[in-house]
Amino acid sequence: MGRLAVYAQLMRIDKPIGILLLLWPTLWALWIASSGVPNYTILIAFLLGTFLMRSAGCVVNDFADRNIDGAVERTKDRPFARGAVTKSEAILLTVILCLLAALCLLPLNRLTVIMSLPALFLAVTYPFTKRFFPLPQFYLGIAYSFSVPMAFAAVQNQVPQLAWLIFTANVLWTLAYDTIYAMADKEDDLKVGIKTSAVTFGHHDIAAVMLCHFWFSVLMVVLGYQIGATWPYWLMLPIVLYFQYKQYLVIATRDRVLCFKTFLGNNRIGLVWFCGIALHYFWLYIQRTP
Repeated sequence: MGRLAVYAQLMRIDKPIGILLLLWPTLWALWIASSGVPNYTILIAFLLGTFLMRSAGCVVNDFADRNIDGAVERTKDRPFARGAVTKSEAILLTVILCLLAALCLLPLNRLTVIMSLPALFLAVTYPFTKRFFPLPQFYLGIAYSFSVPMAFAAVQNQVPQLAWLIFTANVLWTLAYDTIYAMADKEDDLKVGIKTSAVTFGHHDIAAVMLCHFWFSVLMVVLGYQIGATWPYWLMLPIVLYFQYKQYLVIATRDRVLCFKTFLGNNRIGLVWFCGIALHYFWLYIQRTP
């Protein structure tokens, strides 16, 4: 396998689910902050930045887990686990990706640049929290949600309360779907001593997932009232609730393969809510058009 192919695998380019789960709340925020008409320069900057920082996060994650991935069924074929990449290569690749992501900040305002600093810190430190923090998925939720206030900062040059509402909702959603992800690795994580929310919640993991989904949906309802959402937005709520119910039925089996597939299915929830937000503003545009 060529070096570029190894680096691409290290960046998880072949597994875009992480990019999508990071992208949806970013798009929610951009569309709401710009009342449905995002600036193309800002939109492209966030699209590229999302891809680059998620890729950098994956490299750091594999670097942090290089001594344990070989003992986990799902990760045993990753580059570090099979000895296909060195530590120095991973560090250099991370630096390059972060520098490229920094270039995406050039057309954005000062507030966005300032907010990128804690976002960078969260992204590169998350993988190490699995050694000592009982809920690293909560930490990941904060990291995955920081693009929301950054989006408002880029568009409005301020971070209103509405941004923190979306931020909180996304933290809960991330905790829900990444706990499902952790449920797929629960047996292996217990063997190698990795801390995850699935391990911490124990037999209450399913209840914790559904509780997070519930409050996530509640906050999305509050968001709808805050933005004066029209019917397309509200049409998405029963669809999301149906997806969440289907997730409950599947994760109740505790089958690791099914749990992983259910994790992947959360992409649909992010997409559905984005469609609701985008169509809400499109409907408003139609209503205003003579």
